[in-house]
Amino acid sequence: MIDTSYVVTMARYNAWQNRQIIECIADMKKADLVKDQGAFFGSILATLNHILWGDQAWLSRLCDDVPAPGPPPEDWINVTKSVADWKEKRHATDGRILTWAQTLSHLDVLGDLTWFSGVLNAHTKAPRALCIAHMFNHQTHHRGQVHAMLTSQEGQAPVSDLIFMPEDL
Repeated sequence: MIDTSYVVTMARYNAWQNRQIIECIADMKKADLVKDQGAFFGSILATLNHILWGDQAWLSRLCDDVPAPGPPPEDWINVTKSVADWKEKRHATDGRILTWAQTLSHLDVLGDLTWFSGVLNAHTKAPRALCIAHMFNHQTHHRGQVHAMLTSQEGQAPVSDLIFMPEDL
């Protein structure tokens, strides 16, 4: 299904996308970042927090040294204390994802992954490769929602085409 080069490419893509989002929201007013725009998680910041929480949850399942972020919050706005806090945690998480991806062996993407799913309230098992692909798909899906919210506010939105990702990241 996937191999380690796919995982590294997607980790690089994730970091590139998040750096662009940081640039896009750098000068935005907090009111615009937390304004409910009718997206699944409401606002830009709530959606960004959901992606961050999801990445941390998947990393905790895939890496023995990463603590779980806790149960999903009732209010996604409060996952981070501020936009600066989100940026710091996003940067650290992206670095951890990239380090993890670069150190994977072929065997690390094989077999099954077992974890407790809060969504299902049960222990769950799925192919590890599928879980890894899902983590990156989840990021891309919700960043697409952020992209739509940014453009709806006539703001700058990131270039999201994988084929245009710079090689020197």
